[in-house]
Amino acid sequence: MVKARTILIIALVVGALAAGLILALRSAAPAPDVRAGCPQFTPMHGLMPLLFRIGVLPKPPFAASVAPSDTSTSIVIHPDRHDQIQCGKTPIKSLQDVVYAAPRLPNGKTTSLKMDLLIPEGVRKRTLVVYVPGGGFVVAAKEGALNLRTYVAEAGFVVASVQYRTTRNGANYRDGIEDIKTAIRYLRANADKYGIAAGAVAVWGESAGGYLATMVGVTNHDATFDAGANLNQSSDVQGVIDDFGASDISKMAADFDPATQRAIYTNEGLVQYIGKASAANTLDPGTAGTAANPLRYIRADVPPFLIFHGNQDRMVSPSQTLMLHEALVAAGVRSTRYVVDGAGHGDLSFMGDAQSGLLWSTNKVMNLIVDFLNGLNAAP
Repeated sequence: MVKARTILIIALVVGALAAGLILALRSAAPAPDVRAGCPQFTPMHGLMPLLFRIGVLPKPPFAASVAPSDTSTSIVIHPDRHDQIQCGKTPIKSLQDVVYAAPRLPNGKTTSLKMDLLIPEGVRKRTLVVYVPGGGFVVAAKEGALNLRTYVAEAGFVVASVQYRTTRNGANYRDGIEDIKTAIRYLRANADKYGIAAGAVAVWGESAGGYLATMVGVTNHDATFDAGANLNQSSDVQGVIDDFGASDISKMAADFDPATQRAIYTNEGLVQYIGKASAANTLDPGTAGTAANPLRYIRADVPPFLIFHGNQDRMVSPSQTLMLHEALVAAGVRSTRYVVDGAGHGDLSFMGDAQSGLLWSTNKVMNLIVDFLNGLNAAP
């Protein structure tokens, strides 16, 4: 009993120290210089692998292998990992920690939701791109993907990276969707202040953020997901970019081995955010396959989609974006899906894999994103 109590005390102390160190690193990090190449917010990358190793943070489920999926309706690309994007040619203004909402949490307290903005210098108004970070529905670090966001901003877009409520706030998927839509309405209400062309908004998400971005796009005109401030503004978007996000989460691990499937469908963050089965601590397939499933909301007037997935993704089954893409096309929606050969689940530097993000930051991949956004900009 004494030994167990000692272990518990040590674990609590280590957790507190780790949390303090995270906050210290974030607060001590200088404001990113977006003129000097394509920068990345890296203070967490050295710490996170350590926290995984000592058990302070649980490692996300990771499959040993990936079953091949159909690519006949997609475009397979083979980016050169050495052909990396370059930044620094266009002056960009950076605004950090802009508070866009203060929702009330289940415990009765409120939390300030913030965004970071990258705004190209110049007088003309520009298409808005709302970036939704991943994080397994447990964290939503708006500082992530700074290199990718900077490149898109330098291509002529206002890019806003937004926090949203996660399981750490006692939130669920509906809260996350509401937060992204609230951020869009806030930015439209302040379009003149930030140099935004309010009629042209795209939402772009990775992983958990890709799922939320997809849900935001397919629920255009659905007022049931609108709550909070600036309700006189539209939360509709004119385009969606989904990087390796889930769709029907009840089948999120379909391409993986049985052990990984069990680990994913009992993952605490996923279960809390999407829905818990009444009989066990596992994902509720009913909620995941219906109310929380973007395929349920697809109609012919859903905005255009650009979808990416790596064929070596061992965290979200590649078939997830395939079923989304095929459902969109079947409904008459303009959708293009690219399979990135050899790519895994985005940039996994936070797990100690410094090479994982290279295929995603190539000119090949990023210029497809820029071309898609330019197409929205040119649309009437």
